[in-house]
Amino acid sequence: MKQYPFRLGTSSYIIPDDILPNVRYLAGKVEDIELVLFESDEFSNLPSPEVIRELVELAGEHGLTYSVHLPLDVYLGSPFRDERERSVGKCRRIIDLTEALPKSAFVMHFEAGKGVDINAFFDEERQIFVESLGDSARMLLDGCGHPPEMFCAENLNYPFEIVWPVVETFGFSVTLDVGHLEYYGFPTADYLDRYLSRTKVLHMHGTTDGRDHNSLAYMNPKALDMVVEALRKAEGEPKVFTLEIFSEADFLSSVETLEWFRG
Repeated sequence: MKQYPFRLGTSSYIIPDDILPNVRYLAGKVEDIELVLFESDEFSNLPSPEVIRELVELAGEHGLTYSVHLPLDVYLGSPFRDERERSVGKCRRIIDLTEALPKSAFVMHFEAGKGVDINAFFDEERQIFVESLGDSARMLLDGCGHPPEMFCAENLNYPFEIVWPVVETFGFSVTLDVGHLEYYGFPTADYLDRYLSRTKVLHMHGTTDGRDHNSLAYMNPKALDMVVEALRKAEGEPKVFTLEIFSEADFLSSVETLEWFRG
């Protein structure tokens, strides 16, 4: 394993196969694997107890941890109590399912509803959004068996300072998605200064042809240099540096791009 000033990770969708073959492929190449789990009426990729047991064995053999991405179709900031309860329930099922896995973090999105643009909120709507997130946070943490710092709020397409009061109040950590910062035009340097000390996981990916979640070869080199330099100086345990990409070609070219930073 090449030495970086971080723990290298990537997603569980690098080769076109299920989670277990992906973990087998990635074992020895990365130190953390992001499990993107979902469940719907049409399709589910939730691992069986047998698969969980093998994921635990592979982690032990190869020194792996898993960052568990909580479901994307949950709306913890919904103004509707029943929707918040449904969303927290889905999250808790994933938390319970992955209990036996060695984990680096639970990654979560703070959203208000499907297709809802938080950037368009008036002050009162923002306040309701933040209060609703607080209600969901209390439900999520109540008896879940994990400390709040295991849960990492990810920056999305709106200013992260909107939800920072919830992160701070409940003791959550941060997933700093640098790919999102670059894609949506937020100031990467400012976000590193403000939030890196509370960050457990970084999501790294480049943008090309108007789409993000591509190889690091497409990330702004200045932004990549800035992040790696900040991680060299960061105190505490090494952070997880997740290549949030979804193909073998993007994975291999991303690792090649990182060759400059090893040692």
